[in-house]
Amino acid sequence: MPAFSIQNLRALVPLVFSKGVKMRNKWQDMFSQQSGEKRMKLDVCDWMSRATFDVIGSAGFDYQLNAIDNGDNELLHAYKEMFEVGISQGGAMRMIVFLYFPLLRWLLHDHRTRTIKKCKAVIHRVAGQLIQEKKQKILEAEKAGKTYQGKDLLTLLLKSNQSVDIQPEQRCSDEDILNNINTFMFAGSDTTSLALTWTFLLLAMYPDCQNILRTEILSVLPSAPLESLTDEEVESLYATIADLPYLDKVCRESLRIIPPLHSSIRAATQDDVVPTSSPMKFKQPDGTIKEEIRSIRVPKGSAVHIAVEAFNLDKEVWGSDAWAFVPDRWDNLPETVLSNPGLYSNMMTFSAGPRSCIGLRFSLIEMKSFLFILLANFTFATSDEKIAKANV
Repeated sequence: MPAFSIQNLRALVPLVFSKGVKMRNKWQDMFSQQSGEKRMKLDVCDWMSRATFDVIGSAGFDYQLNAIDNGDNELLHAYKEMFEVGISQGGAMRMIVFLYFPLLRWLLHDHRTRTIKKCKAVIHRVAGQLIQEKKQKILEAEKAGKTYQGKDLLTLLLKSNQSVDIQPEQRCSDEDILNNINTFMFAGSDTTSLALTWTFLLLAMYPDCQNILRTEILSVLPSAPLESLTDEEVESLYATIADLPYLDKVCRESLRIIPPLHSSIRAATQDDVVPTSSPMKFKQPDGTIKEEIRSIRVPKGSAVHIAVEAFNLDKEVWGSDAWAFVPDRWDNLPETVLSNPGLYSNMMTFSAGPRSCIGLRFSLIEMKSFLFILLANFTFATSDEKIAKANV
């Protein structure tokens, strides 16, 4: 998709940086209000959620959600409610039940179902208005003989959709565009916020790794305040950040050990036979062992569960320390890893194939930018409170 080209994503880097600096300033203000305390307890998951909502609101819609400032915004509240439902306990079990008994999806209208339905109505109404307003701005610019210069994904999508090179029957409807933007917004905020949350926790649990990363970050931190840099200077700085070796290894290892999306469901579009990676044995009801099988028949319409987290933690693939956070493993990966597919670093975090995650590059821009800005200014440590594991 043209909207996710390297050139277009590079233009969004200053926007991401501005949100990172805004959150850094917010935390520093909160810290200064404490009476002599050298430590401050924060719900990092909540703050990462706010920050990524602000980023994707601006990058996706050119719309200011003001989540970092605790803005009272109905679109923000709708997305946050859906996000909280998505990571709530019981969500995964419901998905499995609905997978095997799809009729229950229409029969069981509980609190989660009602919340999602209510939030979707708000999102469709507000986002629909934004689409119409953006189309009007593009049209007015064309009438004035100018080109509308918006860099947000909605503008890029609308301009691409109106290109003379696209046949009328190939153009997206407003509903298609709305669904695309809704996907950008929801998938682009909750997954990245969870990835950042777990990365900061892992760095808090492994302070030596955090110190190594901070030293690397400070080695390229400009002397001028980040907020004083021009867009071109920010883009140049991010090019340096993106190539920091230890930062890259930390991101890879965090995304491997705790992927934001623990699993995914795909439907077979045709009958197929899938070979197994190794021979499998099955026990019959009478206790006897069935002969080894080397392939599995998948009928058309079957739901295929892709266990992302299980693959990323498989000791037969990643080695005996697969469950440990070891950023330096990426210096010398075993052949069992290198021979595996995956859109990103031979793992399934961003899936693989034609339905893989289109927002990979943008997610990494967010992760590396926020890690750079926040670790340059703060040290993260674990708290004595219980931490509940959450992914989508």
